[in-house]
Amino acid sequence: MSLVILDRDGVINYDSDAYIKSADEWKAIPGSLEAVAQLNRSGYRVVIASNQSGVGRGLFDLAALEAIHEKMYRALARVNAHVDAVFYCPHRPEDHCRCRKPEPGMLHDIARRFSVRLSGVPLVGDARRDIEAARRVGARPILVLSGKGRHTLLKNRLFLRGVEVHANLAVAVDALLAQRASR
Repeated sequence: MSLVILDRDGVINYDSDAYIKSADEWKAIPGSLEAVAQLNRSGYRVVIASNQSGVGRGLFDLAALEAIHEKMYRALARVNAHVDAVFYCPHRPEDHCRCRKPEPGMLHDIARRFSVRLSGVPLVGDARRDIEAARRVGARPILVLSGKGRHTLLKNRLFLRGVEVHANLAVAVDALLAQRASR
């Protein structure tokens, strides 16, 4: 089984410094849903790993988070795409939990749930914490410039040395599938 792990905000949908707090605020980045469909057709299982500290901060509740995910599932279904699971951390950074990226707990949970080793598994994100979490478990970090990605690249050039960088999820998926086909 091939697995790809995606961050949500800034990778699949537009991000906001004020958080995505409702289904109305969730808007897909052009091409991202089709990129997930492309992964599905190519035999990849697609899992989302997302920090959602807005829950812990009291900005929205779990029902609102579920409504956001339902909107995402419906949007994916319209392009014949799906995600196999959504993992999220509802904690604030100051809670110092093991599941909030860059900590590896959420990724270890994914590995257990899908009975896979994470070595070499692509993890696509737009923030330093995504790249750091991927490195901690031996996954293959991929930075996209959508969301906070441009800022991440500008502030972390040395840290990102050797990390694949792509404009957005659609371009990252094209590159991933091209690399797979050339093996």
